Order: sequence, then structure tokens, then C-alpha cells
Amino acid sequence: MYNKRSIFLSPFMIILYIMTIILLVVYFGFTAFFNTHYLPNTTVGTVSCGFRTAGYVETENTSQISRYSLLISDRKDTLYVLEGKDFDYSYVNQGEEAAILESQNPFAWPIALFSPSTYSLSYSVSYDEAKLQDCIDHLGLFNSDYIEQPVNAYIELNETGYTIVPEVMGNVPIAEQVSQEIFDAVQNSAASLTLSSACYVSPEIFSSSKEILSAASTIDTYLKAVITYEFWGTEKVEFGRDKIMSAVQLDSDFQVTLDTKVFEKFAQKLASSYNTYGDRREFKTSTGDIITIGGGDYGWVVDKAKEAAEIQNNILSGTPVTREPVWSQTARQGGPDDIGNTYIEVDYTNQHLYYYKEGELVVESDFVSGSMSEGWGSPDGIFDVNYKQRNATLRGETYESAVDYFVVFAYNVGFHDASWRKKTEFGGDTYIDDGSHGCINMPLDAVKKLYEEVAKGTPIVAYYRDPVILQSENCRISNAYSYVAPEEPEDTTQTP
Repeated sequence: MYNKRSIFLSPFMIILYIMTIILLVVYFGFTAFFNTHYLPNTTVGTVSCGFRTAGYVETENTSQISRYSLLISDRKDTLYVLEGKDFDYSYVNQGEEAAILESQNPFAWPIALFSPSTYSLSYSVSYDEAKLQDCIDHLGLFNSDYIEQPVNAYIELNETGYTIVPEVMGNVPIAEQVSQEIFDAVQNSAASLTLSSACYVSPEIFSSSKEILSAASTIDTYLKAVITYEFWGTEKVEFGRDKIMSAVQLDSDFQVTLDTKVFEKFAQKLASSYNTYGDRREFKTSTGDIITIGGGDYGWVVDKAKEAAEIQNNILSGTPVTREPVWSQTARQGGPDDIGNTYIEVDYTNQHLYYYKEGELVVESDFVSGSMSEGWGSPDGIFDVNYKQRNATLRGETYESAVDYFVVFAYNVGFHDASWRKKTEFGGDTYIDDGSHGCINMPLDAVKKLYEEVAKGTPIVAYYRDPVILQSENCRISNAYSYVAPEEPEDTTQTP
């Protein structure tokens, strides 16, 4: 028996079939729609174009390009705007919008509802290059009153050191490079552009340049070499940073040199301040009075040439040092009172000699000095014992004398025995008319003891109590205090 109910569907199934048919119609309907439209949530370039056609994207791009402008920032952060319309900037369709649309799978539109898709767009633009170049040429960054020249970094010397003055970059534009960077930005439709440093003329020397750093390092080395002079434990003088910097010289190639004249001048200053050679001194005699005596060859003498060279060597080494000057001659002790308490006192006026050793009187004797009437007066001044000699033969133009003891102190003048003189001839005023040729004649026992006791370098203070004029050669050479150069004879020769 045939079952009639089998040909009838239940209401549920009918609804299910209807819904399925509707969904299929909708699905295939939208599939057909997305054959010519972008899928939902699609972005092409900068345009959101879901449910839109390729023509819409092209229209939007064309509209955007027509409003194109480029914001340019230069080195001084000044802003300039180039409007696309001023150089005919326009969009060129290459069909990429349609190609992107064709690449989409329209059957995947339900998935696209929940999955965004973004596509880059390699479109091209066109513009009038001549008009663009003209716009560039009229930018304010090329105005002469706006342009600042670049300045190299340099080293500025001052009294106690130096300062590295940094470079000034300036903003002198390089026209070709400026144009190149703007053209590239326009070609890529860039919205903004900051001109690079390649667009400007650059300084040649920077504060970080090796020439600057090398020169600064050299000066730093020199500035470390402060020289501290110590004089006899009581005084200090410094050749400090200010003195060093006064000698530092820097040429245009940043080569550092030292002005040796500064060292020579300083050595001269030391000599002027601390040389005691030939200085006038007040001296307390053995009889208790005070006399003033100068001249002679005794005292401290700075070797100016060697001291200047030593200053330079110290500075080149870059090491601080404490030292004395380079002396060419030294005295028994330091300071203005450089004679000390060991010395020979020669009183020409009283023809009497005293030898003190560590303050104790060791030898005292009368003597006969150079003949004043013959012009052979013995040299006065401050001297020291140059050398001692036994059994010497003294020779002159008119004499030859053998002596047992000879203690020399001024050129060829010295103390020696005089066997040809009687004991009664020593002292008094014998020296005035019957004196020696300049040496100090002493009794044998006195000069023998002096010879044995006195040491080389012992100061000798020789003086006249009354003014005298000395004109002998040995007085000239030994820088005698009372030496007066003879007057040149007047030339009476007449020229025809």
C-alpha cells in the first residue's frame, strides 16, 4: 500500500531548504559582485576601498595627487612648501588597481569580512621637471642674505691654556644636491623632506678632526711641565702655565711649536735676579767697619743659553720638575750673602790679610801688594781661589821669580812667598812705591799655612779703603772693582 506521507516534507525541512537556497543565492550573488568590486576590509595604497571598484581607487588617487604638496625643512629648520599644482603634478594610472582587483578570490568574500587585506600601490606620477626646477630655484634657502658661510673649528690660545672653538656648519646650499633630493621626494610622492647634510658646503676642519685633537694633546703635554725653581731653600720661582702658553705657537696647519725667545728672556730674568757675579756687597771687615765692595769674578752666574735650552727640554718632556737653574758658576753658599764664614779678607790699604775658616781666624799676616806708583795695583773685588801650585816660576816682561807656594785668585794674580823681601818690608806703605807686579807677597811661613789650609773655591774679599784707580791688564781681565780703562790718546793726524 502506497504511503502518502512520504511525499510531504516536514515544516522544519522546508524552512531549512528555503534558508539554504537563500544563502546560496546571497553567497553567489556577492561572489558575482566581488568579481568587479574589492573584497570587504581591503585597502589599496592609502585608499580604503572595500565594496568599491578599481575606478573608485583611481579617482581617489587622482584626487589625492592633485592636492599634493611637499614640506621641506632646511638646516636652520626653516620650512618651505612646494605645491604640486605649480609643477603640474598628476597621477598616472598603470592599471595596478584593476590588477589587484582581479587577483582577489571573490569566493572568499565571507572570510574577508573578518580578515583585512592591504595592498601597496606602485603607481607613477608625472610632473613638469622645468617647472619643478624653477620652484626649487626660488626657494628662500638660496637667498644670499639668508646664507651663512661655514667656519672651520680652531684652537684659541689664552694666557693659561686654550679653547677649542667648534666649527660653524653654515648653510651654503649645494644646488645640484638640493635639486636631486627634492626631485627624488617628489617622484616618491613624499609628504615631507629634511635636506641632508650632503646638500650643504661643509667646513674642512671639525673640533673632532685629528689635527685639532693632536694639537690640543701636544699643548696639554706642555702645560703639565711646570718648572719650579728652588733657590737655596728659601725662595721659589715658577715657570708656570702662563709662561708656557706665552711660548706656545700654533700655525695654520695646527703645528705646535715653542718660541725659544720666551725661554731666553726668562733665563735672562733669572740671571738678572739671582746672578751675584760682580755685585756690590756690604762687608764687615775684621776691624769692625762696613765697606762696600763689588767687581771681581766671584758669585752665582746663570748659564743663560743652557738654561733656556733646559727649559725647552723640560716642556717637551711634559713632566713637572723642581730644580735649580743651570749655573755656569756657583758661589760658596746661596743668597745675596754668598760669601759665608770661610773666606780670605785682603785689606790693601792696611796691607793685612785674614783667613777665616768656619768663622775661626786661621791665618793672619802682613803682605806687600802691587806697586801703586808703577800702575801695578793689585785687583780689588770679590774673587775665589782658582788653584794652588807648589814650586812655581813667575815670569813677566822684566822679571822671573821662583816661589815655593802660589795661591792664585784673579787671572794670574795670587798669594806667594817673596824670599827677596826682608821681614820688615811686609805691611806698611811699601806697596806704594816698592810693591809687586800685582801679586800678594807674603812671608814664607804665612803663605805656607795659607796654602795648606785654604781650599779651591774659597771666597776672597780684596778692598782698598780709599778710592784708587787701577788700569793694569790683570785688573781689567779680572773685573777689578776699581778698574778704569785708560783714555785713548787723541788722534792728531790731519787728513789732507
